[in-house]
Amino acid sequence: MSRLLRNSLTVAVFFGLDKILALGRQILVARQFGLSYEMDAFNAANNIPDLLSALISGGALGVALIPVLSEYLEKRGRSDLWELFSYVLNLAFLVTGGLSILLALFARPLIARLIAPGFPPAQQALAVSLMRLDLLAILVFSLSGLVMAGLQANQHFLLPAVAPAMYNGGQIFGILLLAPRFGIFGLVYGVILGALLHLGVQIPALGRYRFHWRPRLTLRDAGVRKVLALMGPRVATMFFIQFFFLVRDNLASRLGEGAVSALNYGWFIMQVPETLLGSALAIVLLPTLAEYAALGEWCAFGKTFNKAARFLTAAALPAAVVLAVGLEPLIGVLGFDAAGVQMVLWAARAYLLGMLSHAVLEITSRAFYARQNARTPLGAAALNAVLYLLFALTFARRAGHVGIALANTLAFTTEAILLLYLLRRHVPGILRLDGTLGRTLGGMLLGGGFTLGVGLLLPSGLFAGALALGVGALAALPFLWPEGRALGET
Repeated sequence: MSRLLRNSLTVAVFFGLDKILALGRQILVARQFGLSYEMDAFNAANNIPDLLSALISGGALGVALIPVLSEYLEKRGRSDLWELFSYVLNLAFLVTGGLSILLALFARPLIARLIAPGFPPAQQALAVSLMRLDLLAILVFSLSGLVMAGLQANQHFLLPAVAPAMYNGGQIFGILLLAPRFGIFGLVYGVILGALLHLGVQIPALGRYRFHWRPRLTLRDAGVRKVLALMGPRVATMFFIQFFFLVRDNLASRLGEGAVSALNYGWFIMQVPETLLGSALAIVLLPTLAEYAALGEWCAFGKTFNKAARFLTAAALPAAVVLAVGLEPLIGVLGFDAAGVQMVLWAARAYLLGMLSHAVLEITSRAFYARQNARTPLGAAALNAVLYLLFALTFARRAGHVGIALANTLAFTTEAILLLYLLRRHVPGILRLDGTLGRTLGGMLLGGGFTLGVGLLLPSGLFAGALALGVGALAALPFLWPEGRALGET
C-alpha cells in the first residue's frame, strides 16, 4: 500500500470516528433543542467565529503554510522548518486575539444587521452572547489549526486526524452534562472544551519531530513573507467560501423558525461522506503535491492528482445517490416531526447534488496551493460568491430553504469545473478518466436501485433505512475497485 493511500485511509478512519461522534452530537442536540428558537440563534452565532477560524488558523493560514514548510523540509531541514513555524504561530495567535476582541465589541450590530436581521430582538441578543463565548474557542483554534498544519507538513497525519474527534467529544460532554444546567450556553461551553482537547491531543507529536518553540515575532524572515504572500489571496478565498454561510443564514432567518437549522443539518449530512472522501484525501495529497512541485516533478504531480480525481468521481457520485434515495428513515432519529423531517431531507438532497463538486474542489484548490499559486483559487472563489448570491436570492423566493441549498450546488459546481479546466492547461495528466465515468454510472444505478428496493421491501424504520443504505453501498463498491487500486499504487 502506498504512503498516500495508507495516510488517506488513516485520516478517513479517524474522520469516520469523528463523524460518528458528530452524528451522535447532532442527535443529542436535535432531541434536546429541535428546530427551535435557541438552536437557530446558536447556529447563527457561529458564523463570524467560524469565519475568523477559517481565515486565520484552520483554513487560510494552514493551507498557505504547508507548501512552504514542505519546501523547507526538503531543502533546509527540520530545524529551519520549526523556526518558521514558530514565527507564524506567534503572529497568528496575536492577530486572532486582537480580532476576537474587536468582534466581541461589535457582536451586536454584526448579528442585527449582517447575520440574522430577520431574528426578533431577544433572539438576536441571545446570538450575541453565544457568539462572544464562541470566540474563546477560536483563540484556541488559532494554535491548534497551525499545529495540525505543522504536523501534516512532516507527513504525520495520525494525531491531527484524531483531533476533530476530540473536539466532538468535548461538545458531547457539553450537551450531556452542561446543557441540562446551562441550556443552550452549555453547548458553547462544550465547544470551548472541545477546542482545548483538539489542541492537547496533538501536542505529544510535536516532541517526536523535535519541535522547539521560539518566542520571537518578525515579518522580515523570507519564509514568513512567502507564507503571507500565499495567505493574502487564501484569506480572501476563504472569505468567499464563508460568504456562503453568511448569505445562507441571512436569507434563512427570514423564512421562519427552523429554516436556519434545517439547512445546517442538511449541510452536515452532505459533509459526512464528503469529508471522508474529499477532505481526507485532500489533506494527505497537499504535502505530497507540494513535494513534487518543489522538486519540479510535474509528470508525477499530474498523475497523482488525476488518480485522486478519478477515485473521488467513482466514490462520490454513487454515495450521493445512495444517500439521497435512502436517507429519509435515518432523519427520523433526530426526533423531528414529519414537517421537520421533510425540511431536513430536501435540504440534504439539494446539497448532495453538489457533493462531487465539493470533493473535487478540495483536491483541485490544494493542487494550486501546492504550486504556490493562490490567486487562481481566489478568482474562482470570487466568481462562486457572486453566482451563489444571485442564485440564492432568486431561488429562496421560489423554493424557500431548498432553493438556498440548490444555489450552493450550482455555484460550487461552476467553480469546480473552472478550476479543473485551468489546472489542465498547466499540468499534464489532468482529467484522463479512461473508464471511470462508465463504472461510476454503473455504481450509481446499482447502488441507488438496491437502496430503493430494500427500502420498499422492508417496513419503514431506522433499522430498515440503515440496512438499505448498507446494501446500496455494498452494491456500488465493486465499481470503485479499479480507481481505489490505482490510487493505492501512487
